[in-house]
Amino acid sequence: MSTVDADLEITETPAQAPGAELTEARVARVGDMTVRRLLPLRLRRSVGAWCFVDHYGPMSVDGVTGMRVPPHPHIGLQTVTWLISGNVLHRDSLGSEQVIRPGQLNLMTAGRGIAHSEESPAEHDPSLHGVQLWVALPDASRHTEPAFAHHAELPATGIGGFEVTVFAGSLGGARSPARMFSEIVGAELAARRDASGSLPLAASHEHVIFVATGSARVDGAPDATVLRPGQLLYLDTGREQVGVSAAAGSRLFLLGGVPLGEQLVMWWNLVARTPEEIEAAVADWRAGRFGTVAGYDGEPLPAPPLVALRSPRRP
Repeated sequence: MSTVDADLEITETPAQAPGAELTEARVARVGDMTVRRLLPLRLRRSVGAWCFVDHYGPMSVDGVTGMRVPPHPHIGLQTVTWLISGNVLHRDSLGSEQVIRPGQLNLMTAGRGIAHSEESPAEHDPSLHGVQLWVALPDASRHTEPAFAHHAELPATGIGGFEVTVFAGSLGGARSPARMFSEIVGAELAARRDASGSLPLAASHEHVIFVATGSARVDGAPDATVLRPGQLLYLDTGREQVGVSAAAGSRLFLLGGVPLGEQLVMWWNLVARTPEEIEAAVADWRAGRFGTVAGYDGEPLPAPPLVALRSPRRP
């Protein structure tokens, strides 16, 4: 998915609790869709290597075009596409063409550079609901060759009434087959009934939890906090477990990882380390050097005007 925002920062002041922060999403536009943008934050560019979280829907796309994101470029990241309802068609400059459905994973590794498009198929489901996530590639791997993988089946486990599907890393004894380049975890927690349990956490990881449907209570959140869609709860390192409860029908996401420890420059759909790398990638896109996304009926997405980019602040 593409962002039309050149500046990805959010300015809300987080609610504080010991070792936790609660922040509100801001509304952003992706094509004709409205999304809740939960990450990045002004003071927190990544959580582990997770550097971008968009939550969209649920929305009716019955009888309308639905998702339509023209070809656009990425560098320095992996895109993680996860649907709760609906179906989306992915195409990229490697020649990949893949429809994704709920419970499946599309993982695209941009590396040194890739272009892709995403759209609702001509014969698409009547509703659409999902999340689009980016993982920043660590410095040692960010110029790797681009790649695409589709995982139709993923491991699941049960924790306290939650059905937990692990799409990145491992949790509760279940390990995803997806190839990641840093130590991270990504999982969906579905409460088929009223659920309450303790999620095992890696103490070396920082984590975030957000709700896509329903609501949830999380131990360690600011007092009396009930998480609802559009809120992101950050949990610092040092935790080996966290208690979570949710009513039947609720759906949550847990993301985490070892702190990246690298300063990122993020602009448009590009993740780099210096403004010069961003400028070079934009020039390559405008010159057509990212390759062609075959099969998409429309023009590629033009890069927005370059703004004055700041070099990352050093600790």
